[in-house]
Amino acid sequence: MGCYECCMRCLGGVPYCSLVATLLCFSGIALFCGCGHQALTETERLIETYFARNLQDYITLAYIIQYFQYVIYGLASFFFLYCIVLLAEGFYTTSAAKQTFGEFRSTMCGRCLSSTFIVVTYILAMLWLLVFALSALPVYFFYNMDATCHTIDVLTETPASINQLCVDARQYGLLPWNAVPGKACGMTLSTVCKTREYRVTFDLYIAAFAGAGITLLALVHCSLHLAVNQVYLKKLRNRAKEERRGYDLYGRLQRDRGGTLCSPYPANTCDSS
Repeated sequence: MGCYECCMRCLGGVPYCSLVATLLCFSGIALFCGCGHQALTETERLIETYFARNLQDYITLAYIIQYFQYVIYGLASFFFLYCIVLLAEGFYTTSAAKQTFGEFRSTMCGRCLSSTFIVVTYILAMLWLLVFALSALPVYFFYNMDATCHTIDVLTETPASINQLCVDARQYGLLPWNAVPGKACGMTLSTVCKTREYRVTFDLYIAAFAGAGITLLALVHCSLHLAVNQVYLKKLRNRAKEERRGYDLYGRLQRDRGGTLCSPYPANTCDSS
């Protein structure tokens, strides 16, 4: 075997679908965890600076943000290991599909393991769908805030009252109802929207939301790919059983005829083996 044939054989055994799903999952989780962690930190700074004057008003929010950051650490570690395992499973199923009729055959343990990965990946995709929906909430909050600031900037050119345009963090559950001031109105709100902290936080939440969507796409893609591989392997196993059954029948006929099989079509001809 030459170098070219060897390279083609190696490239033929690469599970490209699993590799694409793994890269998508890695990039999505990195985007979600990295941007989400920093966005939570910037959110705490914004609340502390512009929406609350007393530490006791946002201490609960600070603890919740800290817990969410710990959850992000766990998610990053778990998905990093799980993606590597899924990639290894992709190599296994691809090798089994390519070499089913050779020396290597898929075993019962391997088939059960592949089925387990399909179920676990499907459950993770359903759970991550909830994470994807929850990650849209801060984007919605900052989008409303940005729209209110844009309205204030437009109304500053006309003789109208803008102090009634406010963003109340208490309405979104970020602060208790007795928090002071708890909201930002008028030009104060417009000033907040023009700060670097606000823009960075908004962009980070958008990036985290996109990362959650990419991760969900990777999980669905990986689940479908594993399921298709299982169906393909099942077809190959059925074909192998049929061929073995045909060989066994041929051998049995040979033994019954004393090692010689005669063809029924042409006269005076026979096929000796």
